[in-house]
Amino acid sequence: MTPYSHPHGHVFYRKMGHRRPKISHGQGIYLYDDSGQRYLDGSGGPLVVNVGHGRQEIVEAMSRQLAAAAYVHAIMFTNEPLEQYAAALAPLVPLPGPRFYFLSSGSEVVEGAIKLARQIQLARGEPGRRLVVGRHQSYHGMTLGALSVSGRPGLRAPYLDMMADMPHIQPPYPYRDPAGGEEAAARLEETILACGPDKVAAFIAEPISGASLGAVTPPNDYWPCIRRICDDYGVLLIADEVLTGFGRTGKWWGVDHWDVQPDIMVASKGIAGGYFPFGFIAARGDDVEQIRRSLGDFNHGGTFSHHAVGAAAALATLHILQEEKLVEHAARLGALLGARLQATLGDHPHVGDIRGRGLFWAIEWVKDRETKEPFPVKEGLAWKIWQRAFDLGLIVYYSQGCADGVNGDLTMIGPPLIITEEQVEELVSLLAMAVPPSLP
Repeated sequence: MTPYSHPHGHVFYRKMGHRRPKISHGQGIYLYDDSGQRYLDGSGGPLVVNVGHGRQEIVEAMSRQLAAAAYVHAIMFTNEPLEQYAAALAPLVPLPGPRFYFLSSGSEVVEGAIKLARQIQLARGEPGRRLVVGRHQSYHGMTLGALSVSGRPGLRAPYLDMMADMPHIQPPYPYRDPAGGEEAAARLEETILACGPDKVAAFIAEPISGASLGAVTPPNDYWPCIRRICDDYGVLLIADEVLTGFGRTGKWWGVDHWDVQPDIMVASKGIAGGYFPFGFIAARGDDVEQIRRSLGDFNHGGTFSHHAVGAAAALATLHILQEEKLVEHAARLGALLGARLQATLGDHPHVGDIRGRGLFWAIEWVKDRETKEPFPVKEGLAWKIWQRAFDLGLIVYYSQGCADGVNGDLTMIGPPLIITEEQVEELVSLLAMAVPPSLP
C-alpha cells in the first residue's frame, strides 16, 4: 500500500487526525488516488453516490446549464431545468399535488421543513403549535434547528445552551427494544399529550434509521400508526428521506415500504448523485396554497436556493435512475448483499445484528452476542474496522453510539446503485478481510 499523502496546507478538515490520499478520478463504483491505488466505494461516500462516479451525462447537463446561465436568483427568475425537474419528480413523490422548495443540503432542507411546518400551522390559525417532536438516536443535520430535533448526544452537546431544544421519543429498535410497532408509535401520542396537543406542530423521523442507529427498519405497523396519531392530533408528519430517498432502500422513498403519505418530505444526498449540492423540501400543494393565501410568502430563503445547475444535475440523475431501473436493481442486489453479509459474517462472535433494506445495510458489533453488551466507546472499534477496510481499498461508513447514545459500533454499507453481482462479492470479501476473527 502506498503511504498516504498528508495535506499540510490551509484546508480545515472535520476529522483532523486522518491522513487523506488525494483522489485522482472516479469511475463506476471505484475511486483512484494519485498513486494509482483503487478504492471500492462501498458507502457511496456517506450514501450520496447512487448512479456512480464519472457519469458524463450528468457532467454534460451541468455544462450546458453553466454555459447558458450559471446563476439566477430564485426571487427574480425561474429556469428551465428547475421547472422540468419539478414536473418529473412530482409523480414519484407520495404527496398530493406536491410543491418543491430547493436548497443545497440535507441540513438546509430539514431546517426549512421545520420552518415550513410552523408556517403551515400559522396559516391554519394555530399559532401555539411551535414544537417539533424528534426521536432519540436520530440525525437530521448540523444546523441548530436540525440539531434541536436530532437525537445524537455527541453532536448536540456543545450547543444545547444555544438552541431551542425539542421533545424526543424513543425510536423503534427491534434488536434492542422488544416493543412492537404500535407500542413504539404510542410514545409519540404520549408525548403529544404531555406537551399539549395545541403546542405540537410536527413530528420528524427517518423512515429507516440512518447513521445513528444504522439501517434499523421499524415493525410494519409502526408507520401506519404514526400517520394515524398525527392525523388525530393535527400534527404534521415530516419524513426525512435525505439518506433513504432515491432508491437507496429498494423503493423510491423509505415511506413507500408502508404506503404512508407524509405532509412534508425532505431529500438530498442521492438527488444529484454527488455531482452538485442539492436537496428539496416537498409539501402538499394545498398547504403551500394556504400559506400563500394566509401569510403571503414562505418566510425562508437561501442565496443558492432553486439553483439551475443543481436542477440540471438532479434531472440527469433522475433520468439515469429511471432509464437504468436502478431502484429495482437496488432491491434485487440489496437482497444479494444482505444474504452475502449474513453468510460471510453472520457467525462472527462479535456480530450482534446485520440489518438493512435495498442497498443500505449495517452491521452492529457487540462484545457479547448473548447479552448484546457493546464495546466501550474508548476502544474506537468502528473506526478501527473502517481503517482496516480503507487500507485494503474498501470504503465503508462507520458510526458509534447506537446502543445507548455513546457506546455501540456500526459498520454501514451503501454502495452506488449500479453495483453488479460480482462487485457485491468483491465488497463482502474485502470487508471480511478487514474484520479479524476475534475483536479486542
